[in-house]
Amino acid sequence: MSTDLFRLDGKRALVTGATHGLGMAMARGLGRAGATLIVNGHSSQERIDAAVESYRADGIEASGYLFDVTDAEAVRQSVERIEAEVGPIDVLVNNAAVIERTPLLDMTVEAWKRVVETDLTGVFVMSQPVVRGMIERGGGKVINICSMMSELGRDSVGAYAAAKGGLKMLTRSMATEWGRHNVQVNGIGPGYFATDQTAPIREDGHPFNEWIISRTPAGRWGDPSDLEGAAVFLAAPASDFVNGHVLYVDGGILATIGRPQDA
Repeated sequence: MSTDLFRLDGKRALVTGATHGLGMAMARGLGRAGATLIVNGHSSQERIDAAVESYRADGIEASGYLFDVTDAEAVRQSVERIEAEVGPIDVLVNNAAVIERTPLLDMTVEAWKRVVETDLTGVFVMSQPVVRGMIERGGGKVINICSMMSELGRDSVGAYAAAKGGLKMLTRSMATEWGRHNVQVNGIGPGYFATDQTAPIREDGHPFNEWIISRTPAGRWGDPSDLEGAAVFLAAPASDFVNGHVLYVDGGILATIGRPQDA
């Protein structure tokens, strides 16, 4: 088997929400496999510039664009600009997302809409113009970043779980409609990862830290680098006949029930 199946040389990959966290880890993996990165964010140009500089320091060719994935006109204009300045988009990673930690009975309609607009509708808005170009050129790859909440409910994140559950089905619907055009659409479902956001609950002695470690067959939190291989596989020729699949990178949590180490 040729390792070229996992190379992305000459490919351009647009990763939304890739200025930090797990999006940055997946983007870095694509860049290390040879892809030219196009980094999206919506908070500030300064944050995008810092991320681009970080990628370049790692020897990865990268550029950044500021726009909101929920704004259809801004997305359309940005895709046109990207393809004029960088080149056709071969890989789209729909990673941009928000979460609202509020019980459903206390959640405002505005907060609900913000989560669903970003995490579900934003994927639809972002994919339309990109995939039209892919189809015209004969193919491409779309990777939607799902979640374990695509399969499981969890207290106080109802809007997020609803959006990510919908994203799983949107992934399958996209695969159904676009597979005939040689566009493969798959998802990645991260488990619990060691990031700056989870640092406070990963301290020794914290109940949630102990619960995650005991609940995960791998016996640890995921490292962001654990997502690189999944992203590269789904972006590369190795996955040309993989379509409509969600690859859960969770250390085995979804495979089991109870506390594996006590079995």
